[in-house]
Amino acid sequence: MKEILLVCAAGMSTSLLVNKMKAHAKKIGIDVEIEALSISEASSKIDTADIIMLGPQVRYQKPQIDKAVAGRIPVLVIDMKDYGMMNGKGVLETAFKAMEA
Repeated sequence: MKEILLVCAAGMSTSLLVNKMKAHAKKIGIDVEIEALSISEASSKIDTADIIMLGPQVRYQKPQIDKAVAGRIPVLVIDMKDYGMMNGKGVLETAFKAMEA
């Protein structure tokens, strides 16, 4: 099972997006673990995640996260439009494409 970690400033603004992503995964029959955490909590989950997706508001943290994962997994900034529209389907599809690459 793949583990997707969404990271934002406090871990709260991504909760709705996580729910929408989970709903889409269930709809298409994909078993996936998706969790939202604050940037300060993310380090505790980096070793088990298959991808880290940053909320647009913390995109400046990408170099720090890239360094922490040392190329082991993809680190992406969630598209601002998808984030603003809480497009769970689009964000989930982006995550799976990045994990396949």
